[in-house]
Amino acid sequence: MQAIILAAGMGKRLKSLTAGNTKCMVKVNGVSLVERALSQLDELGLERIVFVVGYHGDQLIDYIKSLHVNTPIEYVDNPIYDRTNNIYSLYLAADYLERDDTLLLESDLIFEEGVLRELVDDPRPTLALVDKYESWMDGTVVKVDDEDDIVAFVPGKKFKFKDIPDYYKTVNIYKFSREFSTTHYVPFLKAYVTALGQNEYYEQVLRVVMHLGDSELKAKRLCGQRWYEIDDLQDLDIAESMFAETPERHVEAITSRYGGYWRYPSLVDYCYLVNPYYPPQRQIDEMKASFERLLTQYPSGMRVNSLLVAKLFGIDQSCVVVGNGAAELIKSLTAMLQGAVGVIRPTFEEYPNRLDSGQEVTFVPATEDLSYTADDLMAFFDEHPVETLVLINPDNPTGNYLSHASVERLAAWCEARGTRLVLDESFVDFADEENPTFLTDDLLAAYPSMVVVKSISKSYGVPGVRLGVLASADRELIAHIKADVPIWNINSFGEFWLQIAEKYQADYVAALKKLRVARAEMARLLREIPGLRVFDSQANYLLVELCGDMSATELTKRLLVEDSILIKDLSKKIVRDGRQFVRLAIRTEEENERLAQAILRVLR
Repeated sequence: MQAIILAAGMGKRLKSLTAGNTKCMVKVNGVSLVERALSQLDELGLERIVFVVGYHGDQLIDYIKSLHVNTPIEYVDNPIYDRTNNIYSLYLAADYLERDDTLLLESDLIFEEGVLRELVDDPRPTLALVDKYESWMDGTVVKVDDEDDIVAFVPGKKFKFKDIPDYYKTVNIYKFSREFSTTHYVPFLKAYVTALGQNEYYEQVLRVVMHLGDSELKAKRLCGQRWYEIDDLQDLDIAESMFAETPERHVEAITSRYGGYWRYPSLVDYCYLVNPYYPPQRQIDEMKASFERLLTQYPSGMRVNSLLVAKLFGIDQSCVVVGNGAAELIKSLTAMLQGAVGVIRPTFEEYPNRLDSGQEVTFVPATEDLSYTADDLMAFFDEHPVETLVLINPDNPTGNYLSHASVERLAAWCEARGTRLVLDESFVDFADEENPTFLTDDLLAAYPSMVVVKSISKSYGVPGVRLGVLASADRELIAHIKADVPIWNINSFGEFWLQIAEKYQADYVAALKKLRVARAEMARLLREIPGLRVFDSQANYLLVELCGDMSATELTKRLLVEDSILIKDLSKKIVRDGRQFVRLAIRTEEENERLAQAILRVLR
């Protein structure tokens, strides 16, 4: 068996990285694509490896010669690489296809160890490596039947989004038997190039061959193995996170992205905090039905969107401002705060991170379970006065909750002292208490210096539309924030969601009930695992202490590497006598059980 690698392309989309070398010489975590591929091919005992080179071909050849590869390497030159596509490169290597069984692959791929060995060891002579289609994939798509026969190659113009569940993406790695190449592929390859030109893709020939009905070509499905095709700088960035050189670096590369995990279809996110039971499918369908209009038209300005959010929460328009996520509003608000600001730690870092050096006055609960009461806060800040007190209720990451009556006592205490209370109730809807919110005209009027912040993303499960709310009877403050943020600070999708949200209120109430049930069940599952201490929570997450020998960092690393599960390591957020904590988001009951089983396996 031999391998043929197509490496003639220019890789223009990688910009400066391919200005002076070829695409396959680009490095992922310090190792070039070609070196990685050759090291894996070298273990297969092949007769030869054939490179079709073109762009910076001499430089690539010199680079390959500098590598320690035992397999003989031969080269085919494509002198018109800048005017042809990969069908012509393979056409130039057609004689090799007829000499031996062949592994055919493109040079811009990265794939995990063992993928090529599985292809070689599979007894079926001619195979196309395929993977279940995901949104990040680009290029040739096929349909595969239960017998692993490829029943259709789907060109881009005939791609139908409704058929995505039936699609597989070719990985651009093939195994061709010598007989298949001689009797089927090469004759049609030569005819296709002669008749239809050189600027095509070699998969086009497979489409023709498939229609003959007697082809031995089968699909070999990947089962979770990692691979990626690197066409541009974003592809390179994602590949470096997927193929990090150490587990520690893998965790860092994933967590530092702060989201966008839809690019990692196998990853299950228990780190970021989103309601898994909302929005309902009908609301999603309603947004889909208006997608084209929302995409192609401007959103309304701040005045109209303030009306929408005021209607949704039943408060005066002049007392509320809507933001591109709560983070935008927090940034604007904290920039206005003068003097000392009281912060309860551990906390959501967006508030303290925005403060000037020296502004923060920190309260740290002395209790073993990190809980605190309104009386604790009043006693502490009575001795350490502040101009502003930030209270996240329920707190993040502890889930500690102050009842509505307790918060009202604290609000009255702050008002009497001239202290502004910033009440972040992004998670309050998950609490068991009925009507815990302070987003009402009566309460805002009763405590006119109080500011209430709410992230719609978290409780309503729509982080992609980026919506947040800030409300206060301090109309001067509201006017200042409205002037501070852009007039078009939310997009049309966010505006439309606000417009239709009210009619799905019953679904929202039902979703909150489901979440509370799932939270209780998840807490029960985790408490059955030896070595875990699960703290009570009124949010959509649980604070969990590891009481054994394993650190939070080690648990986070192993869950991500072994199970593609992402959790929140609190090692840097909670530093207390060597104790180890993680935060686990509540997801569906099935997913929560998966997490519990994974933790149990790792801790054993």
